[in-house]
Amino acid sequence: MAAAPALTRLHYHQRSKQLDICFADGTESCLSAEFLRVHSPSAEVQGHGNPKLVLNKSGVGISTIEPTGHYGVRIVFDDGHQTGIFSTHYLYHLCQHHQELWQQYQENVAQQQQIPIRLKL
Repeated sequence: MAAAPALTRLHYHQRSKQLDICFADGTESCLSAEFLRVHSPSAEVQGHGNPKLVLNKSGVGISTIEPTGHYGVRIVFDDGHQTGIFSTHYLYHLCQHHQELWQQYQENVAQQQQIPIRLKL
């Protein structure tokens, strides 16, 4: 597995609840706090290989972002969730696959709740 490029910038927009993420290779992405919360790398969400479908996080925001050495950040969400380290490699993966991951999540939610799919990113 190739190493992800270094993070060069993280900027959280409190009103829109969007996190700008920039990497040394020029990759830039804007991910919602909801997207990051439901894709948290924590054992609580990832379920030790059997991911748990996290629901009702559309209003979640980010309280703080804390660096963890040179390999990632810990994101503290305003719903109290604060476990799981977002490694640089995992953040890069989320940025690279944002559209497909979000679509899959929305399909899983719709299937779980039998509601229409919300395609707005």
